[in-house]
This record gives sequence, C-alpha cells and structure tokens, in this order.
Amino acid sequence: MDKKRIYLSSPTMHGEEQEFIKEAFDTNWVAPLGPNVNAFEEEMAAYTGCGHAAALSAGTAAIHLSLKLLDVQQGDMVFVSDLTFSASCNPIVYEKATPVFIDAEPDTWNMSPEALRKAFELFPHPKAVICVHLYGTPAKLSEIMAICAEHNVPLIEDAAESLGSTYQGKHTGTFGVYGIYSFNGNKIITTSGGGMLVSADEEAVRRATFLATQARDPARHYQHSQIGYNYRMSNITAGIGRGQLLHIGEHKALKNGIYKQYKEAFADIEEITMNPLNPDGDANNWLSCMTIGEGCPVTPDDIMDALAAENIESRPIWKPMHLQPVFEQYDFLAHRADGSSVGADIFERGLCLPSDIKNTPEDMELIIRTVRKCFGRA
Repeated sequence: MDKKRIYLSSPTMHGEEQEFIKEAFDTNWVAPLGPNVNAFEEEMAAYTGCGHAAALSAGTAAIHLSLKLLDVQQGDMVFVSDLTFSASCNPIVYEKATPVFIDAEPDTWNMSPEALRKAFELFPHPKAVICVHLYGTPAKLSEIMAICAEHNVPLIEDAAESLGSTYQGKHTGTFGVYGIYSFNGNKIITTSGGGMLVSADEEAVRRATFLATQARDPARHYQHSQIGYNYRMSNITAGIGRGQLLHIGEHKALKNGIYKQYKEAFADIEEITMNPLNPDGDANNWLSCMTIGEGCPVTPDDIMDALAAENIESRPIWKPMHLQPVFEQYDFLAHRADGSSVGADIFERGLCLPSDIKNTPEDMELIIRTVRKCFGRA
C-alpha cells in the first residue's frame, strides 16, 4: 500500500535515550542490572511520589510479584477489573487462585464500585482487589478504596495504561498497597518492553526485587531457599526509560490534545460519544476511544475497515475478561441491576482511535474525515 501508515500509538524517541544506552555500552554495563536500572527506579519514584520502585521485565511481572507479596495462593479469590487486557488477570491464574471479574461503570469505564460491593456480599474474603485505570482514565478511587478498607482487603492498582494520570492531584499507581506500570512499546513512555512495581513499603519492594532476581540467597555460592523469577529489567532497557521519562509531560500534553481534537471534531455527530473522563482526575489519554449510539447502523467494524483502507491503524475496545473463552468458568459481577454488562456494551459499540503523538495535522484531518464519512458527514 502506497499510503502513509498512521499508527495507533507507536514509540516516540527523542535522542536522550541513545545517550543513556551509549553510556551503558561505553562502561560495558550491557548485562542485566546496572546504574541505569537504579537511576530509573529513583527517577520514577521521584516523578510519581510512590516511595520505592522495582524495575522489571514487564507490567505483568509486576502484577505477579504483587500477588506473591500478598501471599495469594491456590484457592484464594482476587477481584479484578473485567474490562481490561488479559495481563491484568493472568497472574492470578499463575498462582492457581480464582479471579472474580468486576464489571465496568459507565462514568469512567473502570471498575464499578456497585459491582465491587456485590462481589463482597457474595464472596466476603478475597485476598486482593486489582483495579485497572483503563486507557489512562483514573477509576473512582475514593469509593473503591473505601470499600477495600471496609473489608480490610489490599488494593493493587494496575496503572499500566495510566502513567502520568492523577486522581485528586496524586499519581495513579500510588494509592494502593502496590501499583504497577508498563513501558510496552505503545504506552505513553516506553522501554521497548518493561514494567515497574511501586509501593510506599520499602521492605516489600526490596522483597519484590529479591524474587525478581531468581531469589538468590545472600551466600557466596548460588543458593536458593525459595522459588524466584527472572523478572529484572536490563540496564539497556532502563536507559531507554530514563530518556523517555524526561518527556512524559510533553507526551501527555500531546495525547490530551488528540483527545480534545477528536471530541471537537465529532461534536456535531450525535451518534459518537468519546470515552468519558473522571472529573476528579487528570487523565493521560493514552488512547482516545469512541462509542457509537445504540441503534446506529454504523458499526465499529465499519469504521475500522474504513480507516484500514486508508492504511490507518485502529483497534477494538478490550473484550471483557468474562467473555474470554479461557475465563468463562469464573464469576462475573455486573454493574447493572438487570445483570447486563456495561463492559460488554462498551466493547460492542466502541473502538480505539489512532492516538499517536507523531500524527501531523494532515494525519488527524484524514482520520477525522474518514470517520465522519462513515456517518455521512463531509
């Protein structure tokens, strides 16, 4: 195809990344760990105010270690957001625990406090709650935290998509007992692949680091008293992250501008609604999303096909976990009294729009024009 490729959300490099990588090569710190890892952890802790951080190979690894730190075991229950990517809940199954999926609510598309209350009524003693901040929009943390506190159950924040987002002036990922971030290639900043576990509990983060480094005992020889994991971030990867972190404010501002442009461009099309934002938060708008009104003959597939014909990448909304074949045997708690799923409705009527911060004005004009044509608007 001769047409320029417009991506959903691709990495944006600036140059400082290469400087940190070059330093690692020049000092021969190309093996795992090294000065960039330590510095990236310190810089992330300073940026988010999380307290302490462990740089890991993936956000999934951070969720897994969070569950290990909370001693989640076979037979335990963990409540988790239903409208999310599978990495939010796969680690629950790694430990042979049982996920219970909590529906989204329409105000932010995040975990429904109403559905969470229903879950506690049915299953009073879960080991943890994992709340996702979907597409960079903060969840209703005050309500969710109050429910968790009432039942004395720890909260893990899956802030993989929401680095840079704040709720009531505080960074997402810093409210729960543990928070996790992802630096996958399409995130607001990237290390090509990687993640981070954060917490105010210094000893817990120290233990996470120990487990992530194959749980090697402090002996001269290689001795292991428990099972560990190869989950630590490399010094090269951390160098990329350090360079990226210098530009997170710029990236967030550009993402916010993309969301605003879409919202204004589609304001006259009553069938289009942009993904809602939490008025108590400041979203990073990692991905801008839209839903189509009920009964409208235009479908998300129609729009994605029209964009694809212009060589423009888009994506469906995450398919809720309770609809995934691999999780169909687990319980699901709906937001609505009639038992229908808010998340399923968003999935069926929604899509993620191109949100690449390198999009030119001409790129945005083409995307918007293509979407508008689907609704018969010039």
